[in-house]
Amino acid sequence: MNAVIQRTVTVGNAQIPTDPEGYLRNRQDWSEDFARALAREEGLALTPAHWEVIRFLRDYEQEHGVQAQVRVMIRHFSQAWDPERGSNHALHEMFPAGGPQKQGNRLAGLLRTKGEH
Repeated sequence: MNAVIQRTVTVGNAQIPTDPEGYLRNRQDWSEDFARALAREEGLALTPAHWEVIRFLRDYEQEHGVQAQVRVMIRHFSQAWDPERGSNHALHEMFPAGGPQKQGNRLAGLLRTKGEH
Protein backbone atom coordinates (compact mmCIF):
# COMPACT_ATOMS: atom_id res chain seq x y z
CA MET A 1 0.00 0.00 0.00
CA ASN A 2 1.35 3.43 -0.96
CA ALA A 3 1.45 6.04 1.74
CA VAL A 4 -0.11 9.36 0.83
CA ILE A 5 2.65 11.93 0.72
CA GLN A 6 1.55 15.16 2.30
CA ARG A 7 3.07 18.44 3.23
CA THR A 8 1.65 21.44 5.01
CA VAL A 9 1.63 25.17 4.49
CA THR A 10 1.73 27.28 7.64
CA VAL A 11 -1.03 29.89 7.70
CA GLY A 12 -0.99 31.83 10.94
CA ASN A 13 -0.98 29.15 13.65
CA ALA A 14 -2.55 26.49 11.40
CA GLN A 15 -0.89 23.77 9.33
CA ILE A 16 -2.89 23.46 6.10
CA PRO A 17 -2.45 20.04 4.42
CA THR A 18 -1.46 19.92 0.76
CA ASP A 19 -0.14 17.31 -1.61
CA PRO A 20 3.62 17.35 -2.33
CA GLU A 21 3.18 20.06 -5.01
CA GLY A 22 1.13 22.40 -2.83
CA TYR A 23 -2.40 21.61 -4.05
CA LEU A 24 -4.88 21.73 -1.18
CA ARG A 25 -6.10 18.43 0.22
CA ASN A 26 -9.34 20.13 1.34
CA ARG A 27 -10.59 22.96 -0.84
CA GLN A 28 -12.46 24.54 2.08
CA ASP A 29 -9.05 25.28 3.65
CA TRP A 30 -8.39 27.98 1.02
CA SER A 31 -8.04 31.59 2.12
CA GLU A 32 -6.18 34.60 0.83
CA ASP A 33 -3.73 34.00 3.67
CA PHE A 34 -3.15 30.47 2.33
CA ALA A 35 -2.43 31.91 -1.13
CA ARG A 36 0.02 34.42 0.37
CA ALA A 37 1.79 31.72 2.42
CA LEU A 38 2.07 29.31 -0.53
CA ALA A 39 3.28 32.10 -2.82
CA ARG A 40 5.91 33.03 -0.23
CA GLU A 41 7.08 29.39 -0.13
CA GLU A 42 7.25 29.37 -3.93
CA GLY A 43 9.23 32.63 -4.00
CA LEU A 44 6.44 34.61 -5.63
CA ALA A 45 5.45 38.12 -4.54
CA LEU A 46 1.74 38.49 -5.24
CA THR A 47 0.84 41.70 -7.07
CA PRO A 48 -2.64 43.08 -7.76
CA ALA A 49 -2.41 41.40 -11.19
CA HIS A 50 -1.74 38.02 -9.55
CA TRP A 51 -4.83 38.52 -7.40
CA GLU A 52 -6.89 39.31 -10.51
CA VAL A 53 -5.82 35.99 -12.03
CA ILE A 54 -6.44 34.09 -8.78
CA ARG A 55 -9.93 35.58 -8.42
CA PHE A 56 -10.67 34.94 -12.09
CA LEU A 57 -9.67 31.26 -11.68
CA ARG A 58 -11.84 30.84 -8.60
CA ASP A 59 -14.84 32.65 -10.12
CA TYR A 60 -14.54 30.82 -13.44
CA GLU A 61 -14.43 27.40 -11.76
CA GLN A 62 -17.38 28.26 -9.53
CA GLU A 63 -19.45 29.58 -12.46
CA HIS A 64 -18.59 26.91 -15.05
CA GLY A 65 -17.83 23.87 -12.88
CA VAL A 66 -14.49 23.37 -14.65
CA GLN A 67 -11.13 25.05 -14.43
CA ALA A 68 -10.22 27.70 -16.96
CA GLN A 69 -7.91 26.57 -19.72
CA VAL A 70 -4.93 28.78 -20.52
CA ARG A 71 -6.51 29.90 -23.80
CA VAL A 72 -9.56 31.13 -21.83
CA MET A 73 -7.24 33.07 -19.51
CA ILE A 74 -5.38 34.58 -22.47
CA ARG A 75 -8.63 35.70 -24.12
CA HIS A 76 -9.96 37.18 -20.87
CA PHE A 77 -6.80 39.00 -19.78
CA SER A 78 -5.95 40.21 -23.29
CA GLN A 79 -9.30 42.01 -23.21
CA ALA A 80 -9.20 43.02 -19.53
CA TRP A 81 -5.63 44.34 -19.66
CA ASP A 82 -4.13 44.45 -23.14
CA PRO A 83 -2.91 41.81 -25.62
CA GLU A 84 0.69 42.00 -24.44
CA ARG A 85 -0.01 41.77 -20.69
CA GLY A 86 -2.63 39.09 -21.24
CA SER A 87 -0.48 36.97 -23.55
CA ASN A 88 0.53 33.38 -22.88
CA HIS A 89 4.13 34.52 -22.39
CA ALA A 90 3.21 37.26 -19.90
CA LEU A 91 0.92 34.97 -17.87
CA HIS A 92 3.65 32.32 -17.68
CA GLU A 93 6.15 34.97 -16.55
CA MET A 94 3.73 35.98 -13.78
CA PHE A 95 3.45 32.35 -12.63
CA PRO A 96 6.92 30.90 -13.27
CA ALA A 97 6.36 27.65 -11.33
CA GLY A 98 4.09 25.89 -13.82
CA GLY A 99 2.28 28.77 -15.46
CA PRO A 100 -1.15 30.19 -14.67
CA GLN A 101 -2.87 26.83 -14.90
CA LYS A 102 -0.63 24.96 -12.45
CA GLN A 103 0.74 27.63 -10.11
CA GLY A 104 -2.33 29.81 -10.52
CA ASN A 105 -4.65 26.93 -9.65
CA ARG A 106 -2.53 25.99 -6.62
CA LEU A 107 -2.66 29.56 -5.33
CA ALA A 108 -6.40 29.76 -6.06
CA GLY A 109 -7.01 26.61 -4.01
CA LEU A 110 -8.20 24.61 -7.01
CA LEU A 111 -7.42 20.99 -7.70
CA ARG A 112 -4.71 19.62 -9.94
CA THR A 113 -5.91 19.78 -13.54
CA LYS A 114 -6.58 16.56 -15.41
CA GLY A 115 -3.53 15.25 -17.19
CA GLU A 116 -1.03 16.73 -14.74
CA HIS A 117 1.56 14.46 -13.24
